[in-house]
Amino acid sequence: ELVGRLQGKQWAIIDTVGMSQRDQRVIEQIAHLQGGQSTVRLVLLLNAASQPETLEEVVLRYRQAARAAGAELDDCIITKQDEAGRLAPVLDIVMRHGMRVLFGSYGQQVPEDMVVATPPALIDQALSANVSSSARAETAPLSLPRWSRDVLGQGRRLSSVLTRLRQRVVDFHRLEAAWDIAALPGVIQDQRLDELLAGASTTRDALGVVWSPRRNERGCDWSMPDVALNEQGAWLALTRLQHRQLAGWQPRLVRCAGDVAVHLLPTLPDAEALAWLNAQHLTWVSMVPASQRVYCQGERYTLRSLFQESTLTHSVGIRFRGQSMQLSSAYVEAQDVSGNPVLAWVGEVSDPESTKRIVRRYWLTPARLGSDVLTLLITQLQSDGLASLTKRAWQQLKEADGGDVSSELRLLMASGAAAVAGHLDIVDDEDAQALRADLLRLLGTQRKRRDTALLDALVHVLMARDAIRQLGSVSREGVV
Repeated sequence: ELVGRLQGKQWAIIDTVGMSQRDQRVIEQIAHLQGGQSTVRLVLLLNAASQPETLEEVVLRYRQAARAAGAELDDCIITKQDEAGRLAPVLDIVMRHGMRVLFGSYGQQVPEDMVVATPPALIDQALSANVSSSARAETAPLSLPRWSRDVLGQGRRLSSVLTRLRQRVVDFHRLEAAWDIAALPGVIQDQRLDELLAGASTTRDALGVVWSPRRNERGCDWSMPDVALNEQGAWLALTRLQHRQLAGWQPRLVRCAGDVAVHLLPTLPDAEALAWLNAQHLTWVSMVPASQRVYCQGERYTLRSLFQESTLTHSVGIRFRGQSMQLSSAYVEAQDVSGNPVLAWVGEVSDPESTKRIVRRYWLTPARLGSDVLTLLITQLQSDGLASLTKRAWQQLKEADGGDVSSELRLLMASGAAAVAGHLDIVDDEDAQALRADLLRLLGTQRKRRDTALLDALVHVLMARDAIRQLGSVSREGVV
């Protein structure tokens, strides 16, 4: 109402109630200002006498709050210039964040003590401040993740890598959206995450799912999310959080029946779920322990005893846990404990140079699918390293976000980065080779395991992208 009475004025200043940059009501205040019929331009007050660290946090948090409320905050007024011992820190922050300085103020009277900000006047005051040369050399710390700073200087390569990741990896744009949510105030992260996952559930990009074990990872308070596959067998970047799914195998399988036709299961589900899978003529493979019992030629065996004397006749090279390995396999026709015809499989992953056995795995698959399911067994084997990659990314993110990101969102980000890194490690076309090379150049160091190197490089890239967004220089880098 008051703003309406001031319509004839050239401009009016609305002085809002002072709030800490950490106050969750900041978002509500900004949304309230934007909710009227009159156009309101947001301007941030920066106290020139404040510590550089405080100014950095004020800019970051208020701009996050503005974005969360659907507004932009690109303008500022530098206040208390008469009390500031030096002006360089606040100018440094203003320039790095790409903000426009509209006015400066030198006293308590508004608007009498306000002057239009001009570059010559600001530069003159910054250079003439009565401070020692050592103090003048101090600058506000750049609030960036410690391992993404080196990447910032490689803007063109960073932009190229992100563009190719968006083109190649299904759902990579949604993984980026999850990282964007992490930059918002914690009070609205859950709401935005719900919206992101709801939107993803309406798409039909997934043809299959690599289901993860239904337990917490060792030493963690979270379970590895499930990873979706597209029709080419590539992993999607947006994973499926276990705790958001239904309890029980059959309810989970039925829920995704309209989209998912291939199920790579971490254990043999109950008889009802198996009967449903077979009745729907869906493709499934199930990893089972060596103690799993089957019937072969009328005799009951554990898989360990069934394959004890077997020669593994089929061999193929695969990528496994970031390294080149050899998979040798064999299968026999059998029946499960319910009498259903199945193929019982054994596979050994070994080092091709030393011939040392790395792992031995067993599976059951429907007999109707024949031996063509070997490619699915390989896909499930290759997903074996995703949990360790997720742990690595989780720890990096936890150190970087300082606890400001919800555990659920951090898990989605970490597992998504792991899925992308794992995908890039196992594919070998020319485009993938070039993309891998550019990612590893951004990292700048060589690692024994390529999957962990790719993960670290990918986290570097996403952190650098986030840092550039926070600094307000997105358009200059072409990152988004």
